[in-house]
Amino acid sequence: MSDDNVKWLDDVAAGGGALQGVRVVELGEGVSAPFCARLFADYGADVIKIETPAGGDCARGWGPFPGDQPHREQSGTFFVLNSDKRSVTLDLARTEGRALLLRLLSQADVLIENNPPARLRQLGLDYAALAPHCPRLLMISITPFGQTGPYADWHAADLNAFHLTGAGSRYCGRPAEPPLQHGTFSTDYFGAYVAVTWGLAALFGRDLAGGGQQLDVSTAEAVAALFVGAQNVGGCAQTGHFDRRTGIGMALASPATILPCKDGFVWMLALETGQWRGLVAAMGNPDWAQAEMFDDMFTRGENADFIYTMMREWTMTLGKQEIMDLVQAHGVPSTAVYTTADVAGLPHLHERGFLRELEHPLLGRLPTLGAAVHLPDCPGGPRRAAPLLGEHTEAVLRGELGLAAGEFSALAAAGVV
Repeated sequence: MSDDNVKWLDDVAAGGGALQGVRVVELGEGVSAPFCARLFADYGADVIKIETPAGGDCARGWGPFPGDQPHREQSGTFFVLNSDKRSVTLDLARTEGRALLLRLLSQADVLIENNPPARLRQLGLDYAALAPHCPRLLMISITPFGQTGPYADWHAADLNAFHLTGAGSRYCGRPAEPPLQHGTFSTDYFGAYVAVTWGLAALFGRDLAGGGQQLDVSTAEAVAALFVGAQNVGGCAQTGHFDRRTGIGMALASPATILPCKDGFVWMLALETGQWRGLVAAMGNPDWAQAEMFDDMFTRGENADFIYTMMREWTMTLGKQEIMDLVQAHGVPSTAVYTTADVAGLPHLHERGFLRELEHPLLGRLPTLGAAVHLPDCPGGPRRAAPLLGEHTEAVLRGELGLAAGEFSALAAAGVV
């Protein structure tokens, strides 16, 4: 094994991750498979990311970029999604490239991919083709609509997956107006979390299950279960009724709305009687809020225009964090509407280690997201920045697969690596 590989694996081991010793190969691009693989890497798994020699992961072409100048080694999106990975370039359209991938998979525990099912079948890299060569391999396949069904081979992305769930009709926009655009890549991120959760279960149950298997993860189905949920699915099944988008707030009760404040917005929610009284106290017990009838949320709903006008006079005198601190002190579940810049500056997230900095050879030292789940005895989170394209190709292929120098040079000259 080469010195570079020994150092890399020693660094992984020194991190003491819960998944130390697990080898993952990632054959994906964009968000879902890379984020799933990053979650494995956050806890110490050794992740080898396979990229095409001609350009690599498509996310390298996505911004943001420093100074808005596109550069495939300076993508902010790629930086966040691919920490703690090794980049190996292989042309899988070539027989030699596929043969090298098979050799890597023979040493791996997990393959994570988000390719259209038909593409892997055409390349002979679908699970049915891989299983005889790698009987203990766990293959996590993340796609918008899954591996089977009429839509499995559709040209689809996060947008299609989100709206197959019905969540767009349920949540995004005002009742009598067209739906609004949903958050970017929400199904890809949710699907990746579902995939890593069940992937870990399958990995550690591999012996009980009798070897490897393929996990078929549909990001649309993940969001349908998480966003829309049992209430809407159950109601529709029983009576044909389901909830539709309501816009901001609630129509029948108050306060439950977004109001402006001195430096932005606050989401004011105080429906139960105790919450309402806590909010009144936080506002300084104004005379207008003392009416006993306002102890009832539905009566407050009937007087929402008046209540919101009076509350707005109070919120406009304070900043959102001031309001957040006040309502928290009085047991009220309202919240500041934080921007991304606000969140980046919150001391809470820094002290928990969720925001941390990594050194990148071209981007310099930049903040990124840490691990969302803390394991006290073996903490997770990124330690090394995302790799440059093909940065570890020679070290992995020569150091771990044993390619001779001349053999590697010939493959590089032919464009296979």
